[in-house]
Amino acid sequence: MKILSFKSRIRIIVVFIFIVAAILISRLFFVQVVHQNFYAERAEKLYVTPASNIFNRGSIFFSKKDGSLVTAGTVTAGFKLAIIPKDIIDPEAAYAMLDPYIEMDLNTFLSKVSKKNDPYEEIATALTKEQVTEIENLKIKGTSIYKDNWRFYPNENQASHTIGFLAYKGDSLVGQYGLERYYNSTLSKPKDELYVNFFAEVFSNISDTLTNTNKGDIITTIEPTVQYSLESELSAALGKWNADQAGGIIMNPQTGEIIAMSGLPDFDLNNFKSVPDTAVFRNPLVENVFEFGSVIKPLVMASAIDAGAITPQTTYFDAGSVVVDKKTINNFDKKGRGTISMQEVLDQSLNTGMVFAESKLGHDKFRTYMKSFAIGEKTGIDLPNETSGLISNLDSPRNIEYANASFGQGIALTPIEAARAFSIIANGGKLVTPHLVKKIQYDNGLSKNINYPITKENLLKKETTDSLTRMLVHVFETYDGGKYKLNDYSIATKTGTAQVALETGKGYYTDRHMHSFFGYFPAYEPKFLVFLFLKNPKEIKYASQTLIPPFLNITKFILQYYNIPPDR
Repeated sequence: MKILSFKSRIRIIVVFIFIVAAILISRLFFVQVVHQNFYAERAEKLYVTPASNIFNRGSIFFSKKDGSLVTAGTVTAGFKLAIIPKDIIDPEAAYAMLDPYIEMDLNTFLSKVSKKNDPYEEIATALTKEQVTEIENLKIKGTSIYKDNWRFYPNENQASHTIGFLAYKGDSLVGQYGLERYYNSTLSKPKDELYVNFFAEVFSNISDTLTNTNKGDIITTIEPTVQYSLESELSAALGKWNADQAGGIIMNPQTGEIIAMSGLPDFDLNNFKSVPDTAVFRNPLVENVFEFGSVIKPLVMASAIDAGAITPQTTYFDAGSVVVDKKTINNFDKKGRGTISMQEVLDQSLNTGMVFAESKLGHDKFRTYMKSFAIGEKTGIDLPNETSGLISNLDSPRNIEYANASFGQGIALTPIEAARAFSIIANGGKLVTPHLVKKIQYDNGLSKNINYPITKENLLKKETTDSLTRMLVHVFETYDGGKYKLNDYSIATKTGTAQVALETGKGYYTDRHMHSFFGYFPAYEPKFLVFLFLKNPKEIKYASQTLIPPFLNITKFILQYYNIPPDR
């Protein structure tokens, strides 16, 4: 009996397995044969769609002082809405219900609905889960929800000119400005690359065929906290003095690494379409040239000292003005100081003293030195649309052009070009390449450190740059009776106030000025160079009044933030 009972149980189990197998086979037959087209379409929508529909792109990162990364540009996930035109019964009623969720006018919507042979017409992107739930509750026949990805900038306005954004070029989203454009080929994914749903990737090896080894993320030199400090100070100065424009660069003068970089007015990278004037998208730090005035004086003074034409102790008689080619050049206050040294020329920013120094150096040597500083050349910074300075005046046969150039008038530079030139004094005579990206992290797990070698060395003798640094430290510590001096740190600086050139290129506005300022610290082994400018500040005359306070705030913050030890 026991043997028969066991056999019976075996038969029951076998019959049960046979029935289950038959059900599974039957179900598979209906799925794979009878309803093949229906499930194939659903599978395609759920798992794989063309890259033109599912966006993907490498990320952009800031680098904190401890080496950790902060996302500046990334791809975020959400949903998109599409319609099947032939299934839309009442187009105008459907539009009325969908209007709160789509950025599309009625005529455009109706034109999409009219494409009855088209099984897919996209009408909205970047939808949230909450929006999707609301749309689904509307139960509009002919609508479908799909997973979607799009570019997202977590920090909104921060470093907007530097990062740039994406816009359509034809049917493709490509970088239009900033790093997004310059590194577009690294950040972008191939058009024929496929997007794989998570579940499809888990249960298949399809992702093995989709790896691209030449694409990846870029890691920048921008320190986000320092960037925030720079932008805050610039924004305050812009508002306080009602200036037309403001800009600033914080750079390591030894390496060319840009720690922070900002131009104002800026814009929200996530809502750039709302900007009424596209001129705001231009990066003034690399695309615009300005006459910066007296901040150029240290470069001229360094050239004359390096050539042995003068020393910091050399004196001349300052009458308050000097005539060159029948043109009168005045000091800023039109006052004379009598017999004074070159140190006093920088301390008081005297135009007559710079004309004297340039005359001792000679026009040919002056031109040679300025061109050796790469003034008039692009810096090679990794940003698009860089332009170069205008120094054609240095090839003029007229003495007045050289005299004007000696105190920064008649020659125009981009802000990044100026910062690189000032770095030559700060770093002991080396020409560095300003740069923003230090590493590329590829999708295949490999990475590449980007090296920027010193392009030229010994442009100035070490004794020359040491002399200029001492002179510029003295300049800073004698501003307004020494009220800005820091007892524990040596800081080298120079201000600049220049007239703004007329758009016609002939002459200058009498009531508009460009204020500029640069400084580096700790002065004798500097790791930070700060360059600031304000275009056309109102009801204020000199850069020492507008830019020393923000510079000092930035400097004190950096010294504390990086825990820089005192140098004296």
